Amino acid sequence: MTAPAMTPIRLRAEDEEDLKVVSACLQDAILPVGDMCFQPDEKRFVMVVNRFRWEAADGPRPGPSADDDDLSPYERVHCGLRVEGVTGAKLRGFDLKERGRIMELLSMETVEGGVALHFAGGGCVRLDAPSWRVMVEDLGEPWPTGCKPCHPDEPA
Repeated sequence: MTAPAMTPIRLRAEDEEDLKVVSACLQDAILPVGDMCFQPDEKRFVMVVNRFRWEAADGPRPGPSADDDDLSPYERVHCGLRVEGVTGAKLRGFDLKERGRIMELLSMETVEGGVALHFAGGGCVRLDAPSWRVMVEDLGEPWPTGCKPCHPDEPA
């Protein structure tokens, strides 16, 4: 028996409720600092993350099964995030010069005048965007991983 095919996500958020859905999909995404960029001329903030596929975490992986599926039962996929309408970006807790530093996205939320991206370890990107729109889209095929993110209040 084969598992259902992977369905890439493609989401748009234009209000607080929409952003909660996007935030849940991107929770525990990882990326190097060098894969985020504010483009002031386009009023855009972009980043490419390695998204943990929470929607597939408790089911079988798509495709034919293999004897070693239990070694890598989860999946990650590259995912692009674009925030339109950004007039400024402020960083806290990390430096853009640390291009190879790996960041873990914990959540996204609306804040007065924009959107905030919160990272593990206290890092934050505050996007000034009085009228914003967030677009998220999976890019390419997922790959297997043996690691499932866990949080201090959850069992490993």
